[in-house]
Amino acid sequence: MAQRPIFVSYSQSDREVAMELVGAVEAAGLACWVAPRDVAPGADWAAEIVDAIATARVMVLVFSASANTSPQVRREVERAVHREVRVLPFRVAHILPTGSLEYFLGSQHWFDAFPPPMQPHYARLCAYLKTLLTESAPTPTAPESPPSEAELKRLERELARYIGPIARHLVQRAARRAAGTEALILELGAEIESETERRQFISAGRLSLRRVS
Repeated sequence: MAQRPIFVSYSQSDREVAMELVGAVEAAGLACWVAPRDVAPGADWAAEIVDAIATARVMVLVFSASANTSPQVRREVERAVHREVRVLPFRVAHILPTGSLEYFLGSQHWFDAFPPPMQPHYARLCAYLKTLLTESAPTPTAPESPPSEAELKRLERELARYIGPIARHLVQRAARRAAGTEALILELGAEIESETERRQFISAGRLSLRRVS
């Protein structure tokens, strides 16, 4: 999967606005990931979304009354917050978030995309995204030796104790881009919501890798 810094989340009823937004952002030179356009043929839909959010640096949420009640949007926002991906609500109607979205979005910077026309709102969003992505650009680091197959198996078993069978997919995905075993352990630990369990996994993961012969 090609890495794109902007993940666009939306409810199906807002598809037209979402596609128009993607067109405006990409015309400004910024790469977006949006479903279903960027889901590979025959690929697992949920896994593709998990991967796209994990590699994104910002999520643009097309926020409306429909998005406010969408279980899929809620799961994507929760995933982004859990992965420390910045969420940028692009509000297309005067709607306030409720439930879990109120918790996740209450402290975020909002863009109000009303009243029409939409073009000035898209232009303002693009300018902000360019500034945001420039300021948050990661500093390159020297590569380390990739983890071995035995190390990956041990980490998969440790992670599965906390999050179940999806551990296999997450380990395989993280291993493709991890800069070394320590970076891999920390990235996988971020998948665990409980801080106590996260620390337990990181400690156990480090210990298990020292035992690999």
